[in-house]
Amino acid sequence: MNEDAFWQLIEDCRPTEPDPDAELLAAEVTERLAQSPLSLVIGFAEQLSRALYRLDRKEYGHNLSDDAFLYTRAAVVAAGRTVFDSVLQDPTVFTPYATDLIWAELLLYTPDRAYKRITGEEWDRDTRYSYESCSNIEGWVD
Repeated sequence: MNEDAFWQLIEDCRPTEPDPDAELLAAEVTERLAQSPLSLVIGFAEQLSRALYRLDRKEYGHNLSDDAFLYTRAAVVAAGRTVFDSVLQDPTVFTPYATDLIWAELLLYTPDRAYKRITGEEWDRDTRYSYESCSNIEGWVD
């Protein structure tokens, strides 16, 4: 899955109704991935981890706990490519996500849940980029 396909899937799965904590989005992404070849699930996991890694920067997360920062970055991804790109261009766009604690924790588990539905097994996922908070060393340099 390339970056454009990743963002298109997020966009296609975003509900039109309010979706606190991205529960509906996560469920729809999981459903679509579970109906796809395993290679797409793996590709989605790679693209998700890359997007989260790109947001793992000091200017966004300096006042949040590691978990809150991760879930807030996931919410930016859940908001779609336009919001994601806006945050990368202007860190102040991230502020409402952080101050209002807008989270999308469930989005983090979508590839794992789809993998299990396809294979019947737990996934010991190992993506190229870690999305854990503060793993992007370059993003935290003074």
